[in-house]
Amino acid sequence: MLKFVKHNLETIAGVEIFPIISLLIFFLFFIALYTWTYTYKKEKINELSNLPFSDGEQNETN
Repeated sequence: MLKFVKHNLETIAGVEIFPIISLLIFFLFFIALYTWTYTYKKEKINELSNLPFSDGEQNETN
């Protein structure tokens, strides 16, 4: 099965760059996600974690 796919991909010019690009996108996405979660404010995390326990009350903390 793989030899059929490999044969078809060998005929495409420049196909070897696609795995590199997909790896970079994957890597950059998780680096950005880690950075976003690491820099997220502790107060906002606490507010969001207590959201299911509120009784429909709006908690405004500015």
